[in-house]
Amino acid sequence: MNKINDKIALITGGARGIGAATAKLFLEAGAIVIITDNDEQLGSKIASELGERCYFLPHDVSNEQSWTAVVSQIIQIYNRIDILVNNAGIFRVSGILDTSLSDWDLLVAVNQTGTFLGIKSIVPVMKNQKSGSIINLSSIAGISGNSRAPAYAATKWAVRGLTKSAALEFAEFGIRVNSVHPGLIKTRMMDEIDQSSEELDARVPIGRQGNPNEVAKMILFLASDDASHCSGHEFVVDGALKA
Repeated sequence: MNKINDKIALITGGARGIGAATAKLFLEAGAIVIITDNDEQLGSKIASELGERCYFLPHDVSNEQSWTAVVSQIIQIYNRIDILVNNAGIFRVSGILDTSLSDWDLLVAVNQTGTFLGIKSIVPVMKNQKSGSIINLSSIAGISGNSRAPAYAATKWAVRGLTKSAALEFAEFGIRVNSVHPGLIKTRMMDEIDQSSEELDARVPIGRQGNPNEVAKMILFLASDDASHCSGHEFVVDGALKA
């Protein structure tokens, strides 16, 4: 299953959920994986559990200097970055009238600006290589509206638009850029929703929420040469929720 053998992969928000599941799958597929997170204790623990080809770096995705430091450390050791998974994100349930400006700014900083900074920081490396795959985590909230989480939805629509624009801008350099749009996935984010697990399962046409590994499999496909002609598009993992 060595689909990305010896590729250097950077996964943000890698300490839990989809990020941690993706790191595990990438390692099984032969990659060397660097996970980053703002939770240093958990990030270090996960990297240690995943083994000697997985490393952790502390990282604030909303901060440009933090991106510079992370990329510099990876390049000093490996001299390349083949895969970027912009996975770090936060979720808030709040209507427009109940969303404070500070909450809005925080969601934009992490979900939207974090993705922008990731692309901006990594593309110069990938341009020199004339190859690379960038996978941005959006959401089904980036496919349709969400009256219960409009600020979150706005950032995920922005990720979708940024993905398409970056795919066009960097195609000539052999860089592919795609977005993944999870539906209801059993992660810590679901704790923000005021519904039981059974109620969430019932909302999904196939009868259950997804699990992080199912999203990770889509990310692995996009990271690998199996997706060599896929760029600039949305890949939905939602059990037909938005069909």
